[in-house]
Amino acid sequence: MTEQESKFTELVREYKNTIYTVCMMFADKPEDTDDLVQEALINLWRGFQKADDVCKSWVWRVSMNSCITIDRKRKKRSSECPLTADMESVMNNCDESDRNNNIKLLYDRIHQLNAFDRAIVMLWLEGMPYEEIGDIVGITTKNVSVRLIRINEQLKKMNNGK
Repeated sequence: MTEQESKFTELVREYKNTIYTVCMMFADKPEDTDDLVQEALINLWRGFQKADDVCKSWVWRVSMNSCITIDRKRKKRSSECPLTADMESVMNNCDESDRNNNIKLLYDRIHQLNAFDRAIVMLWLEGMPYEEIGDIVGITTKNVSVRLIRINEQLKKMNNGK
């Protein structure tokens, strides 16, 4: 194994949860996650060979862009499902027995957002500051704030059946 391959292997070990989380959010079915992870790893390897600064933000960006590209191709072939609920209302029911179902429902509904909004929500759910989210997706911090407000409104409308 070359030195570069060893460094890449270490990078993947360090950020495997990040890569998997991103891919899981874009997978239509659980079995699609592995395909998305493979695609992300291929693109990470290609970028790793040229990258000067490899960090968590870079891994997020490359993984997310890989999934967004595949998602766009997939969406061209099929029509989108109508949205049905918002994040806030799904999580408001804090009954412990329903919590896992609510989390799954939340992720299912987030999955129905367009790829760019889904990416912003994923990063927000990871607890990243707006500035870092903006750096990763390529928009300003203010635009992140505005987009999150609009996403929240969109999800509220979904919940109300509008």
